[in-house]
Amino acid sequence: MTQITSRTRELEGVAPDAVPYDELMAAEQPVILKGLVKNWPLVGKGSPQEAAEYLAGFYQGRPVVAFIGQPEQAGRFGYTEDATQLDFESDQGRLDEYLDIIIGLLEEDEAPTFYVGSTDVDVFLPGFRAENDLVLNHPMFEANPPLVGAWIGNRSTARAHYDMSNNIACCLVGHRRFTLFPPEQIHNLYPGPLEPTPGGQVLTMADITAPDFERYPLLREAFAAGEIADLEPGDALFYPTMWWHEVEAKDSFNVMVNYWWNTSPQFMDTPQNTLMHALLSLRDRPEQEKRAWREVFDYYVFGPADRAGAHLPETARGNLGPMDEMKARRLRTLLMRKLNR
Repeated sequence: MTQITSRTRELEGVAPDAVPYDELMAAEQPVILKGLVKNWPLVGKGSPQEAAEYLAGFYQGRPVVAFIGQPEQAGRFGYTEDATQLDFESDQGRLDEYLDIIIGLLEEDEAPTFYVGSTDVDVFLPGFRAENDLVLNHPMFEANPPLVGAWIGNRSTARAHYDMSNNIACCLVGHRRFTLFPPEQIHNLYPGPLEPTPGGQVLTMADITAPDFERYPLLREAFAAGEIADLEPGDALFYPTMWWHEVEAKDSFNVMVNYWWNTSPQFMDTPQNTLMHALLSLRDRPEQEKRAWREVFDYYVFGPADRAGAHLPETARGNLGPMDEMKARRLRTLLMRKLNR
């Protein structure tokens, strides 16, 4: 049976104030930073009960969203069989109450899954980062402060998907396994429908942990390019934007905090909107037209940013010149006017 044999590279002994951010960004590869956050107070809690109590101490009562799966799903979140709906329920309630439920299920072998995901730490757990935080001592974070999210629950598996941000995932309670694939493996990972999605990004239709190679034969190619990162409490994992990742929370109580950030200016639009517009305007054109438009996009978009305007007088470059916030606003207004015609 085909298995993923590659393991993510590890860096040992990285001091909290000496994370090699330049090296990580330049390499464009996942890296485990062993023990980077081992001294965070939450990591040092001796039991799930103590960890839950510690988290609840920061909670101020604002409702959070929880995903709930039935015991027969064994913690896997994905699509229904016909892929028209997600196969789990979402609920809104108090974090401290969800923590009580999860702690109450610690000894249950076939428990329902409770998963509070992507919860903004600064909003829902004020003060947590005063005691538990990365040292963000790189200039890129000044212009692009990370979004810091907490992921809390019992055993669960988030199907492989990609995010449009760089990520450092900090394993604080319990163990996690990330199965990672580089962006070009999208062709072999059988993405699901564009809607619905749990958080805006499509999920694979395939079961990475129990692959059906007859139904999804190209998974073999993805597995050959994949790698596995196993995290213990206190470890952190860096992986670049657009890498596919399936995340398994392995224990009966798990907490992760992650840092999402981009290095693009904040006035830039999301490429996901570009994809939607391309489906509308390009995908179903004749093949010879699509080949021509691929050349146009390579010239204007995917090549050097200054190429298309380099031979023009500066006064004539317009949107072909460097983009700034004012140009972005004008271009967005123009697009909206054209789309609404």
